[in-house]
Amino acid sequence: MVLDVGGVDDHSFNQSSWAGMEAAHKANPNIDVSYVPSSSQNDYVPNLTAETNKGCDTVIAVGGLMYQAVAKEAKANPKQHYAEIDNSNQGFKNVYGLQYNTAQGGFLGGYLAAAMSKTGKVATYGGLNIPPVTIYMDGFWEGVQYYNQQKGANVQVLGWDEKNQKGGTFANSFTDANKGKQITAQFQQQGADIVFPVAGGTGVGSAAAAAASGGQLSVIWVDTDGCESVAQYCKYFLTSVTKNLSDSVNQYVTQAASGSFPKGGYVGTLANNGTGLAPFHDFDSKVPSDVKSALDQIKQDIISGKIKITSPSQPQ
Repeated sequence: MVLDVGGVDDHSFNQSSWAGMEAAHKANPNIDVSYVPSSSQNDYVPNLTAETNKGCDTVIAVGGLMYQAVAKEAKANPKQHYAEIDNSNQGFKNVYGLQYNTAQGGFLGGYLAAAMSKTGKVATYGGLNIPPVTIYMDGFWEGVQYYNQQKGANVQVLGWDEKNQKGGTFANSFTDANKGKQITAQFQQQGADIVFPVAGGTGVGSAAAAAASGGQLSVIWVDTDGCESVAQYCKYFLTSVTKNLSDSVNQYVTQAASGSFPKGGYVGTLANNGTGLAPFHDFDSKVPSDVKSALDQIKQDIISGKIKITSPSQPQ
């Protein structure tokens, strides 16, 4: 596995992806797994080349930013198997795409945030303005609009508007917790009481801001269940919008190790538990039963197609 920047303990997609490989190894010790970290985007091609040269059965690239590096390696090594998280196979027969329609999970998170907000303002920001990030933000935004439509409300979303894909608030980092805390404090000053950071380790700063707010601010975590990955801040997490990286990577690695390499790609959805909401944990008693029931119905309506997700970043 070639990790993106942020390290194996980023509390987010690197950590969750690697956990999938570890799970495959634990289930079958004959599957040898390893990872190499990337300090910057300049490391992508050298790292992919090094792992290819090690003779790995398959090499998994973590993150859609590696698409050019993966394409270069796949073209140069047609007999080598690759997989890439957050991108399609780009038409290569030797690449398996692992994608996730997290706009679906984000929609549930946005509806919940709108329902639970006391100020009528919620916020979201990203690490970078790239589709694997903005797809979450789109879903969150859509969920708030749906709440407003259903309830005749006017909850505002700070930091993002799906109709303006070039705008929005971004930290330009997945590792700068101080930046995340700064952005979150600004949102709070503007009246937001629930924040959804889609920014990996940068989002830890949002949790720290919530801890310093004296109960005025809560956070919806991203990718993993925050109460497991950033447990010290659990009591500030309303929920998490999850991306089931671990299970999908585990399944891919296990099948690849058997010699039967999956073809094409995988798209995680609400229907196959590829995305969704984590438990409410400390907030469970605070989320009204009618909101929980509404979320269950919305989930079914998204799965059935009754509710149409409009994010332009959805996997095709």
